[in-house]
Amino acid sequence: MANENSQNGIAPRYGQQPYPQQPEITRPFTLEEALPYTPFTSVFPFEPGIINNPTIGSGPLAQSLAGVVSREDYDALNKEAETSNQSKRVEGSLEFIQHLLKPEKITQFQFKTAPKATSQASKPSKPLTDGISPFAKMVYDNTAIAFRYPTPDTPKSSTANGHAMSPRVTVNSPKSRRQDPPKVVKHNPAAANAQAVAQNKARIEIHLPTQKQLGAAATIHPSLNPTNTATQIQPQTVSPADLMVAPKEPETPLPETPSQPAAKVEAGSASPASKRALIRVELPAASFNKNEFAVVPDSPNTPTHLSAKRKAGPHDDLDDPLGVELNQREHANAAFEDLRRCFQEIFAAEDYVTGHQGGASHLVFLTSDQEPTMTIAAHGKAQGKIKKAIDFGCFRQAPLDDLLRIQSLSEGSLKHADTLDFKLDETWGETEVGFWVQQLPDIETGLKAARTSLRIMCGGREEKQLYSEDLIQQGLNLFRNVMEGIIIPLAELRSAGPTGNLFRHLAAHKKVVGTLFTACQRLFALMSDLLASVDLSETVVNTLEFAASRLIFVENAYTEKDSAVGVQKFDGFRLVAMNMLSDIFLLNPSQREGILSEILTSLEKLPVGKQSARQFKLSDNKSIQPVSALIMRLIQASAGKIDDRKERSRGQMIQSLEDGSRDPASMPSKANGPAEARYTTRTEDHAAIQNSTAIQELQELARPLSDGAHRNATYVVNFIVKRALKSTKSGDTPYRNLLDLFVEDFTTCLDSPDWPAAELLLRLTMYMMFQQVSGDKNAAPARNMALELLGVMAAAISRLRSHVRKIATNFEGSDSDELARWLADLALNILEGNASVEKTLNWLGPYRVVLEFLQDRLSDDQLLRSAISYLVTDWGSRVGPGYDSFANEESEERDAEFGRTAFRLRNMIEDPNWLSRVYSFKSVVASHAKLSYSIILLQSDLCTSFKHILNVLMGSMTTDQATVRSRSLKSINLVLETDPTILDGDSVFIQLILQCSSDSSPQVRDSALGLVGKCISMRPKLEERMTPTVIQRFIDSGVGVRKRAMKLAKDIYLGNESKAVRSTIANGLLHRMQDPDEGVRELARQMIEEIWISPFYKEDDSIAFKQSLTDHVALMVQTVKQGNTVLILDKVFQTILSPESRLAEANARVCTRLVANMFDLIDNPESDDASVPSGRDALQVLMIFAKADPKLFTFEQIRLLQPKIKSVPSNEDLAVSRAVVVIYRRVLPQVSSVHSQFLKDIREALMPATGKVTRSLLDDIVACLWIISGLAQTSEHLARLAVSGLRGIYAMNSKSQLDQKQKKQFDRYSLISGMIGKHCDLDSHELLFKSFPNWKGSVSKLMVDIIVPFANPPQPIDVRRPALDAIGLICQSNPRNYVQVNVYTTFQQAFDERVPVLESMILRSFKEFLFTEEQRSEQSAAAAAATGNKEPVKKDLKVMGSTSFDDVASATTQRFLKDITRITLASQDDHAFLATEVLASINRQGLVHPKETGVTLITLETCPVPKISELAYHEHRALHEKYESVLEREYAKAIQSAFHYQHDIIKDDRGATENPFTSKLHLLVEVLKISKSKNRIRFLEKLVGQVDFDPAKLEVNQAKRPGHVEFSRFIIENLAFFEYVTVGELQATVTAMEKLVTRTGSGIAQAIESEVFQVRMDPTSISNLQADAEAQAESAPLPGANVDERRLGQLAAGSIILLVLWEARTYLRRLHGLSSNRRESKGKASTKDLTKAPVKVQGVTGDKFWDDVAKIMAGLDTRDRMIEQCRAFVELLNVDNEVKIADEDEDLDAEGDSIIPEAEEDEDDATTDPRGRKRKAAVAPGGRKKRARSNSRPRGRGRPRKQSAEIVEADLNEDIEWI
Repeated sequence: MANENSQNGIAPRYGQQPYPQQPEITRPFTLEEALPYTPFTSVFPFEPGIINNPTIGSGPLAQSLAGVVSREDYDALNKEAETSNQSKRVEGSLEFIQHLLKPEKITQFQFKTAPKATSQASKPSKPLTDGISPFAKMVYDNTAIAFRYPTPDTPKSSTANGHAMSPRVTVNSPKSRRQDPPKVVKHNPAAANAQAVAQNKARIEIHLPTQKQLGAAATIHPSLNPTNTATQIQPQTVSPADLMVAPKEPETPLPETPSQPAAKVEAGSASPASKRALIRVELPAASFNKNEFAVVPDSPNTPTHLSAKRKAGPHDDLDDPLGVELNQREHANAAFEDLRRCFQEIFAAEDYVTGHQGGASHLVFLTSDQEPTMTIAAHGKAQGKIKKAIDFGCFRQAPLDDLLRIQSLSEGSLKHADTLDFKLDETWGETEVGFWVQQLPDIETGLKAARTSLRIMCGGREEKQLYSEDLIQQGLNLFRNVMEGIIIPLAELRSAGPTGNLFRHLAAHKKVVGTLFTACQRLFALMSDLLASVDLSETVVNTLEFAASRLIFVENAYTEKDSAVGVQKFDGFRLVAMNMLSDIFLLNPSQREGILSEILTSLEKLPVGKQSARQFKLSDNKSIQPVSALIMRLIQASAGKIDDRKERSRGQMIQSLEDGSRDPASMPSKANGPAEARYTTRTEDHAAIQNSTAIQELQELARPLSDGAHRNATYVVNFIVKRALKSTKSGDTPYRNLLDLFVEDFTTCLDSPDWPAAELLLRLTMYMMFQQVSGDKNAAPARNMALELLGVMAAAISRLRSHVRKIATNFEGSDSDELARWLADLALNILEGNASVEKTLNWLGPYRVVLEFLQDRLSDDQLLRSAISYLVTDWGSRVGPGYDSFANEESEERDAEFGRTAFRLRNMIEDPNWLSRVYSFKSVVASHAKLSYSIILLQSDLCTSFKHILNVLMGSMTTDQATVRSRSLKSINLVLETDPTILDGDSVFIQLILQCSSDSSPQVRDSALGLVGKCISMRPKLEERMTPTVIQRFIDSGVGVRKRAMKLAKDIYLGNESKAVRSTIANGLLHRMQDPDEGVRELARQMIEEIWISPFYKEDDSIAFKQSLTDHVALMVQTVKQGNTVLILDKVFQTILSPESRLAEANARVCTRLVANMFDLIDNPESDDASVPSGRDALQVLMIFAKADPKLFTFEQIRLLQPKIKSVPSNEDLAVSRAVVVIYRRVLPQVSSVHSQFLKDIREALMPATGKVTRSLLDDIVACLWIISGLAQTSEHLARLAVSGLRGIYAMNSKSQLDQKQKKQFDRYSLISGMIGKHCDLDSHELLFKSFPNWKGSVSKLMVDIIVPFANPPQPIDVRRPALDAIGLICQSNPRNYVQVNVYTTFQQAFDERVPVLESMILRSFKEFLFTEEQRSEQSAAAAAATGNKEPVKKDLKVMGSTSFDDVASATTQRFLKDITRITLASQDDHAFLATEVLASINRQGLVHPKETGVTLITLETCPVPKISELAYHEHRALHEKYESVLEREYAKAIQSAFHYQHDIIKDDRGATENPFTSKLHLLVEVLKISKSKNRIRFLEKLVGQVDFDPAKLEVNQAKRPGHVEFSRFIIENLAFFEYVTVGELQATVTAMEKLVTRTGSGIAQAIESEVFQVRMDPTSISNLQADAEAQAESAPLPGANVDERRLGQLAAGSIILLVLWEARTYLRRLHGLSSNRRESKGKASTKDLTKAPVKVQGVTGDKFWDDVAKIMAGLDTRDRMIEQCRAFVELLNVDNEVKIADEDEDLDAEGDSIIPEAEEDEDDATTDPRGRKRKAAVAPGGRKKRARSNSRPRGRGRPRKQSAEIVEADLNEDIEWI
């Protein structure tokens, strides 16, 4: 069986066939023996001696262990290793050895081994650990080194299929020999399983031997005769390695026999079948070894081996464990000796300098006051020695006198530096800068002297003499002076501007300045240490706080070239300031709120650029604002416990100093006592038993700290949010922008373990945003802000969740360690909603991992202390609730673990160094720490609110405020960018988005479309569902929405292969070519070009390209067939192919290919399948291309249409006939005359059709025949046809009535004559026409003279119509006939009769003539511009317009303008549109004065027919741009004309249209937007003035409403629904309304009171008014009983007008949020505010105003209603309703302001009272008693009539504050 396996290339396992026995080698190999197994095998050296014998290691041999560690230390290490509790020394040594044994620090050697026998009985071997030292055994047991014994690699002589071949030497490449070191992963069952499966894979091979191989086998086995085998069979190998799992066995070496076959045959195989090719399938027996597999648990267990408790050692009381190499006492002794020696040198130098006057020393010098002081070198040396002594704990041994003497030697430099004047001045020159630089060494000496003195104070000495307040104050004063005089000016110095010269002078001294900068920074950092160790005075602390705050907000440069000291250098200074402020914040809880307030208020003073400057670098290279980092640090620091050990030791020191007699050293040490005395649980075991007590003690400690952090964070968030709600992004205060910046910074830091306070700040912000969204009375801006920030936070949470899922999935792989897999499993469970509180709060859980990661980095970044304290407190505050969550579950082990964790956390809060001193932990990598912190975040309140945020965003999509709906859509867009999975499944998001796409607000629809595009890009499967919505928005009322929908549809088109979808999109885009907005039209044209032309720019001969072209042609045909877009496509392709187009050439090439492809379809029959193009439809598209550019066609192509021309006379298919004729009409001018026979055939086919076809087709046929005549150079056939037609007409008697047959003949004859007269010039055939008696030298004149009699009144309409049509056709090409007397008199007679049919014939002729003149003028101008020669144009300027027929056009226009204008305003049908087109052409050519057409165009803008109003709008706009001043004087007349047009023609005299409310004059306002704002204000004021009236002149008619009343309503409703451009224009309009009401209404109200209500003011009875008011009211007659009906109607009509005007005023104020308070309205707004666009208040609609106006207008229906309207108007002016308190919610608008109207005082007329104060009547209408009025200022709104003195005083204070 072994042989069989060998034949199949699968070697047996070692256990099945051992290697041949070889002698055992006990000595090392020689070079020659080892060489075959080394990499030198491929290049064998010529001389073996040139290669040195290899040695382990590089370079000299490693140093002996005895030279590194003394024997005594090594023995002590072994003794400590034998004990059960290892000391820190043993642990440190073990870690050191493990560090040296890391794989990356060890050179890897790989050798091939010789095969050795495995059959010999293995000799018993003793364990490797026998005889080694205890410490060595500890290293062996605790260290894992990856090592793999290499397997023997024996030479093989088999091919890939296992066939034996002759032996040969195989040289492997270095790459193939290089093997990756194996990865050894501890406790990784998944990896073990994967490795076992890989080893057990089997291979199935089928070997088909060749003829040669069988022949070779036959030499050994004669039974295999090669002559009998099938020679055509070739060897094949099939190796599906994954079909079966079996152990892979090493191959057995084969004997090196060249003739041995690779495939042996069994003994019994010499059968007849063996004579054929041998096929054998070998499946090796699979074996399964349980020991090779391990059981993988469903969830990884908590890795318990990562942490270990340190064993107590003799040096545990030291903070810095350096006891690996030398004893701590030796270090301390050495440090003290260095300090003593340094002091002796300084003192000796002082004695020398003072004893030898004039002596010099490098350590001490004399100041100008002959006071000895230390030099810079002495300070540097002394500071280093002092710091080292403090670190090693020997500083207390230093003599007090020596320390005082050092401080005394430092004081001289401080005093000298304090006398210097070193403040920088911008005006300094080079000389002043030089003197200033000379002072820097003295300043630096002073800074270092202060640092030396303060360093002594930081040593923890208890002698009071060392802590001199004067010395501290001197050092602080020097620092403050340097900071204000040098540091801050240098930081704010710039290379440009007024400080440029000083900057350049200082640039040469940058190094010296940098040294001073560093010295000052170090002094400030030392002051921070002093603050933590010494109880400083309040003055010093406040000074430090001010200095730190000042430095934080200094504006640093952005680039190095703009900084005098360096950007990074000052940022380092800023970090020190932040650390200082953080320490002050931590040590002074009572001042925390004040510090935060000062920081936050300082933000408002910063420039805008500084507010958004993100100059603080994070550890992951991201940047945030420095103030954001500061706030987070302060919040984190407030969660830490103040170290009260310093207070206790200070108290002991003070007590000892006061006692005097007692030795401080003899007092009992209570450093650790009081902390333990407060708690019941003293040990972990005790805490495990008394777990509830331990939890309670932890909560009592952690809860106040957590509450403090929460309180400070709440203060910060409230401070910013409340001010942000009162400001805007573009406002004067920066808090709205600052809130956005803070939230962005906090989300940036959210996943960083360095900034855990970011989650707390975001969480509190989230809660406040929830309140803003849920509050029904909150304004829309506040809700928008909340939704925007919630969207940002939701996106950050979504991004975090996505990142955690990705990282956790990667960590689940087999290459991850145990901790990574455990964290990944925990993270995935949390994401799935299976949160495990026990695992999260576990002592070895994510909190511990993050803390160990931060502890490891603490030595490099001391700022992490605040993060550590915050995380510990947060961990502790969560343990209690986590413990309580298991109250119903009994588990002693879990409760005990909670107790132990609580005990440890309590110690960690009390002592920040407790964790590192008591416990050790394996090194944590950054990825593990970040995943651990992400797990903590996922279970925070912020991240668990993710779904609630989404629900809020979704709920806001259906709110009643449009801006809120739009903002929610944008916020959801942010979430989608980070997590598109919310679209999967039956997502409610899709339904809400589609619902918002049809919202009433354009802003919401636009946002919804943007979200639709995002959804489609992220989930393409949603395209089918959302495409109809996108196409539907093509006809949206909002221009921006239409554009967005078109752009989105273009992307859908290019990515969708469905013909139906593409056709629908293309059809919609084509219809947008008729959009009223020019930008939309241009965008539609551009997109048609991009989807129909651009994809085919690159010509390709491939089949795919041709097929795509064919499909595209079919799509175009389908679109034209279904969309009715022929006329639109004409304009599109004319624009695309015009020479002005940027890509005209490329477009022409593509269109040529499209035309050629389309000719393949012209013979296709009609099909029921809409996607299959028919020949009829293809011809329609070809007709469009022919109109656009005839050069696209070739002669061979139009020849293909010749068979279809023969069907034209039969009228079988008019569409086909017209398409073919139009193509010929356009293309034939390009055909050469050499194709005479073809032209003749076409003419012969078309001539018979002239008497049968329709008018439009005859037009093209005659034009085509004239073109053929020109090419064939003969027109006789057309001349004879014309003569024939004229003879037929001439033979008829124009004075007699024609019968029915004659009418038909006349209709055809006149039409043929007219068409020939339009297209043909037959004057060359004079002889044929001279036979007519009417001949006057012109064929056209002859035709007109013959036909004109039939256009006169005696003939019926059906005869006059074709006659006028023919005359008009002839005059188009022969305009001189327009000015013939018989022609224009005939036209005038038709206009006078006002018969629309006849007028249409004349107007059609005018239209064609004027359009032709326009084109001729444009072509002439274009030709002149192209040639650059303007001289010919000047010569042609004989008449206006530069063409020869402008005199005809002008005369004809002047003659018939009144009739044309009358027709445009007489109806709104096609007849009126035709007249409007004529008027528009007249306007474009400037044939009449602008004021003659301007009024008509403005009137037509109000037409409800879009094509009429849009045409009038475009012409009015063009006219306004040229003649604004002329039209401005006509606007009043135009408004009246528009009203009469609406009243008489449209039958709707209201000023606006509904659904939505749109002013009928809105197009006029759009045109006025071109003008300046002052011109618009003047127009609006005049428009309001048109409402004014004289009551005595109002015409009252019982049958109908007075005209001025309806006209006033028309104007007022227009004013109410105008879209105002600026706030100033809106205010001017409202003010004009109020002035009109107060001015005109005062007289009317007085007349109503005196005449209608019989109210009299008797001067003699004023004193009795109040007493008799009620009696007079009861005895008064019925109101209005004695008033004349006409007079009552006039007063009622006036009241109605003014009431409607007041309603409009009130509506405008409500709609735009204008205050109705008098005092505020009198305040002058800034120019900046007046130029802003007015913002509409959400929730205010025009429905109420619209209904109220309708009710008021019904006031003239009856006499009672008239009296009621009069009473309402008088009440409006007499009663100040805006002072009344609104009792119902409906009286308040969306902003909470009163909507009750209030009159505005007339500031221009001081004698006019807004509410009619001239009236002295005592009784109001209806007998009600009037309230007393005050001659002082009116009472403010919203206050009751009777007020207490306090309320009045408060109101006065409010007024003063407002002023």
